[in-house]
Amino acid sequence: MLAKFKLLFILISLLFLWSCADKKNKISEIVEVDMEMQMSNAYKEGYFELQRGDVLLAAKKFNEAELLFPQSPWAPKAAIMAAYAYYSQSYYADAIFEIERYLITYPNHKDEVYARFLLAMSFYQKIVDEKKDLKSILDSKRQFEFIIKDYPTSEFAIDAEFKIGLINEILAAKEMYLARYYLKKTKWIPALNRFKTVVKDYNTTIYAEEALHRLVEINYRLGLIDESKKICKHFRIQLSIF
Repeated sequence: MLAKFKLLFILISLLFLWSCADKKNKISEIVEVDMEMQMSNAYKEGYFELQRGDVLLAAKKFNEAELLFPQSPWAPKAAIMAAYAYYSQSYYADAIFEIERYLITYPNHKDEVYARFLLAMSFYQKIVDEKKDLKSILDSKRQFEFIIKDYPTSEFAIDAEFKIGLINEILAAKEMYLARYYLKKTKWIPALNRFKTVVKDYNTTIYAEEALHRLVEINYRLGLIDESKKICKHFRIQLSIF
């Protein structure tokens, strides 16, 4: 009799615990559905404001959507959309902040390549003066190189290669600007080093040919005739001075 009473008590206890757990699960499901709905609404509002042209409010709504339901697969998308909203109206610093936060919060996310490209473009668009703004140039190049290395078959790889070509032209122009300055001041060694950098690192740019000729010219002026001839022979340059 006592054994039956114990079994009955255990059964009632289990039923009570199952009932409580069931209620908790239902409450959890209701809360989750409600949060998902709120997130969906915030995301839609963000998209609507983006289409309307109010990018600041759009970014705010996308951020709100992400915070409402961070476990949702839509959360990282909302983070990217916030970055894009800023980028679309030239708020590049804000776009960079959002993308870098996304990369930390959602490592290895499937949309990383797009985020990387957007990050690279944000740095690229920040370039105002290639003679001074070296950091933005190098940050942009680094991100484009990352895309080519880690996502060589992606749709962004070709664009990344093209942009690197343009960046190399900018960097070569910077070196040439300094090299010509030193040349004008008859500071031969610094000029020589700058022209060498162009020939070595930016030999596909429009400045490579001039840099080669300047190298020959400076070496000749310094009395390094053999070095001048070696450069001419290596790069098959024909000059009237020889």
